[in-house]
Amino acid sequence: MLSLKKHLEQQLQQRQQANLYRHRASHLEPQAVIRHIQGRSFISFCSNDYLGLANHPALVKTCQSGLEDYGLGAGAAHLLHGHSQAHEQLETALADFTGRERALLFSTGYMANLGIISALLDRQDAVILDKLDHASLIDGAILSRAQIYRYPHGNLEILERQLKTAAERSRFCLLVTDGVFSMDGTLAPLPEMVALAAKYQAWLMVDDAHGFGVLGDSGGGCLEHFALDTEQVPILMATLGKAAGVFGAFVAGSEVLIESLIQSARSYIYTTALPPALALATRQSLQLIQDETWRRQHLQQHIQHFRAGAKKLGLPLVDSLTPIQPVILGSSEQALAASKLLYEAGLLISAIRPPTVPKNSARLRITFSASHEAQQIDYLLSQLARL
Repeated sequence: MLSLKKHLEQQLQQRQQANLYRHRASHLEPQAVIRHIQGRSFISFCSNDYLGLANHPALVKTCQSGLEDYGLGAGAAHLLHGHSQAHEQLETALADFTGRERALLFSTGYMANLGIISALLDRQDAVILDKLDHASLIDGAILSRAQIYRYPHGNLEILERQLKTAAERSRFCLLVTDGVFSMDGTLAPLPEMVALAAKYQAWLMVDDAHGFGVLGDSGGGCLEHFALDTEQVPILMATLGKAAGVFGAFVAGSEVLIESLIQSARSYIYTTALPPALALATRQSLQLIQDETWRRQHLQQHIQHFRAGAKKLGLPLVDSLTPIQPVILGSSEQALAASKLLYEAGLLISAIRPPTVPKNSARLRITFSASHEAQQIDYLLSQLARL
């Protein structure tokens, strides 16, 4: 039998040979469009800081004030006296923002999805997922031990067949989807999914990590974009470390949903609460998302500017109206080579490879922020033309 060390060495070598090895790059500065690495300046097109709030002075000041009031760590889980007034106020603000009865904070979106799905389902139930749903949704489904169905991306015909089968064989059925698919930037067909869920009496859960703050007139995300209410989508999850620029996640829904998750969601019960200072900063961020509508307008201008230029170049884009604008190249080798050439030109753009995306769909994942400037996008287009 191989030793653990030898086994892991072989696995890492296989990843390297398949061009699937991942690397980290460290930095010493706040999140921003311009990054500095080893004495060089780069324009970053790989951040999820869609509204440019991650280093907003008002959020920094609020967090600093919160540190003076609450200290750093929460010190305990929410149910063991780690739940502060700052947490309570943020949950109330999130409920108001989303137009729902209550909201519940989680430390990360991954933990939220694990906790929600595993708390609501068991072996008697079914969960249906799009094949491009985020890994945390898939893992939550596995953890729940429910019967899992997965339909080809966006295929409503197969989804309906699976819903019909699940309705016949299972006690309850949960239909789960990304609102904005994180590697494609495309939107789930939520109005059609709402109709199918109602037809087969399934519950619908939307993970709006990449839509929250970005879509909708007030930044309410995919549900505001499609004008869907809490009856149509009873379970809404979104993260607070992307457009909101801070950290954490939440689920919003009915009083009974939130109270049930408090009692049963293991990834909520058995983990330390979010630092209270971050909760205060997030409340400030929600206000900026609502008040500074120019951020979303500016962001949309950048997206349209890029797409118009990319179309002239004949780049293989997907149909995305979100800040996520992937250029699909095919092989991992091609994606890595393109990312390296762009790096040499002073552009930070990540190569996304399997298993994060399906085989033969490796890509450059280009993302935009309200903090970008038009000339930076023009430079990006000029370098993509060289490829």
